[in-house]
Amino acid sequence: MAKAADISSKKLISLAPDAWVQWVTQRPEVVAKEILGSEFQWISRETDVLVKAYSTTHGDFLILNELQLRYRAQMPLRMRACAALAQERYRLPTYPVLVNILPPPSTLTIVSSYEQEFLGLRAIQDYRVINLWEIDAEIVFQKPLPSLLPFVPILRGGGEASVVQRALQVLRADAQLNQLESLLAFFASFVLDTPLIQQIMRWDMAVFRESPWYEEIEQRGIQQGARQQLIRVLQQRFGEIPHEVEVRLEGKNVEQLEILMDGAIAVSSLEEFVSILSK
Repeated sequence: MAKAADISSKKLISLAPDAWVQWVTQRPEVVAKEILGSEFQWISRETDVLVKAYSTTHGDFLILNELQLRYRAQMPLRMRACAALAQERYRLPTYPVLVNILPPPSTLTIVSSYEQEFLGLRAIQDYRVINLWEIDAEIVFQKPLPSLLPFVPILRGGGEASVVQRALQVLRADAQLNQLESLLAFFASFVLDTPLIQQIMRWDMAVFRESPWYEEIEQRGIQQGARQQLIRVLQQRFGEIPHEVEVRLEGKNVEQLEILMDGAIAVSSLEEFVSILSK
């Protein structure tokens, strides 16, 4: 059975920092000089990692890496705040990168800049966006990019059992990487059946509870389950449900879905439910 592991963003990037900074900047001459600690509490979260990098063209600069399980509407403001804090603290140019691991609800549009105008003054912060589901799985093996190995199942072309097995073989061949099996197994669960994953991995997924992302992932599962249950109730009562109604349910939290479930049971028509949903 795989051992419990530190699978924070910092741990993942530290596996091959040069390969990581070259990939996120798309500049082969960039090297990682140091992974900086969170010396100011403002950005001391498991999802962000500040790397001091160097290139012959630009000299020393910072790469702010923000890894998010799913994009949230608040991310542009967060990227602006973190980039400014990092630059103020270290007095170096900052290159912010947002890595989204899983697609967000269809109601959210991913943007790559923060923009605000107030009383004639403008605030703008651009940042690079990398959506992992748009990245070809083969690049992880070719470069190589060991930091992305656990995410192979959700990369483009990575959802086949043979590709997951290939990633697992690479992980198990390196003592530094094999502790990431639990994370690989988790993301494989999005594309493969559980019995097949257990057959490939040859252990259960209980150790994934050690992940700093586990609480967020668990909450997401509860939310998705509540949404699906609500849709089933609506279908049983009123037949086919318009797609736009399902889309509007995607952004609801568990508490809101529970309230809507009560409404779905109480109303006498789909129109009445949509009226509740619109409030």
